[in-house]
Amino acid sequence: MLNQQSFKGDKRILNAWAFYDWANSVYALVISSSIFPLYYGMLFRLKELNGYSFFGVEINSESIVSYATGISFLIIAAISPFLSGIADYLGNKKFFMRLFCTIGAISCMLLYFFSLEYFVLSLLVYMFGLIGFWGSLVFYNSYLPNIALPEQQDHISAKGYALGYIGSVLLLLINLGMIMNAKAIGFDNELEAMRFSFVLVGIWWLAFSQITFCRLPDLKTGKTLNKSVFFKGFKELKKVYYQVKENTILKRYLTAFFVYSMAVQTVMIIAAFFGEKEIDWKDDSQRSSGLIISIMLIQIIAIVGAYATSSLSKKIGNIYTLCILNFLWIIVCVYAYTIITPNEFYIAAAAVGLIMGGIQSLSRSTYSKLLPATTDTTSFFSFYDVTEKIGIVVGMFVYGLVSDLTGKMQNAILFLVVFFVFGFFLLLRVKRAEK
Repeated sequence: MLNQQSFKGDKRILNAWAFYDWANSVYALVISSSIFPLYYGMLFRLKELNGYSFFGVEINSESIVSYATGISFLIIAAISPFLSGIADYLGNKKFFMRLFCTIGAISCMLLYFFSLEYFVLSLLVYMFGLIGFWGSLVFYNSYLPNIALPEQQDHISAKGYALGYIGSVLLLLINLGMIMNAKAIGFDNELEAMRFSFVLVGIWWLAFSQITFCRLPDLKTGKTLNKSVFFKGFKELKKVYYQVKENTILKRYLTAFFVYSMAVQTVMIIAAFFGEKEIDWKDDSQRSSGLIISIMLIQIIAIVGAYATSSLSKKIGNIYTLCILNFLWIIVCVYAYTIITPNEFYIAAAAVGLIMGGIQSLSRSTYSKLLPATTDTTSFFSFYDVTEKIGIVVGMFVYGLVSDLTGKMQNAILFLVVFFVFGFFLLLRVKRAEK
């Protein structure tokens, strides 16, 4: 059994851990944020459809994605306690991280066949890709307190996000060049080039993740699997819940995180679908290039945001920094309600990138630093991830419902301001508890 002290703080292991962001962030950028939303929107426009009928009920195309995403996160929230319990007991979190990575990468490749003719099956493939991505992050995030010293966690967390932004932008540039020169390269049209880009995402994710898996320690406990272990995760979550309940600071932080994370993740997931449908692009060519450029802008500025936030947190503390980020999100959402032109969308994209890069890395490292001394970090991070996933489920269903009822995606974006306002004041309660 490996002694944790022998590798904790090892820079080679920390860098290998951070490199998984380089590997998997291409999913977040290409599939979630740019090319897949473009491809998805073009499928409906070519068929001159606004939605799809399920059991005789017509649902808007963007709401379908919201609901499918919400269901996927609900599945992740349901299965992660089972798996985290096993991972904690056996110490094989790397096995599960690799399993979800493989599921996600293969699903990305299968998106090559995504079509409206087999729409339900195609949606299932999309959902498996999402489950693979977020499922692997449960175990990836839980490694942080195992391998990093407290004073290293903010920096290495920010480094992971920065590597993710750089790697994903690099692949996006390759895909963009391929799409813009589709016929010259040998594709029949832009749609075929987009479909091939999904295959490249899967290959990139699977290939580069091997660098991480080669270096990360196994943490195996030497125990054997038995029936009681399958529900150990839920027992551990229950135990974590009572520990959190007794820890005022951690309880208040998780409550605040649950609320503002609903809105953060919803904005990030739906931003490209919003830009694809609601912005007044001149033609499909401008829509394709404009949307991809805006997403690249988000990624590049997010690198600055991640490091700037890490620096600011050292001066004024993590909680006050998160308060500032929530306030900035409020401003961005109100602005997004008014935008119509591509230039306005670019401005919003730049602002989202700056805030997004900071709030993701700082939220993760803040939670890690607030944890009590424990070796069962997977259970605590499973609790964190379940909290986040349930928040996303609520956020995505609220977004889809408001969009469906009002017929306007801007109304749903504006509604998210409520979550950021509550998140801001809940974070102030965390600060009061620290004094």
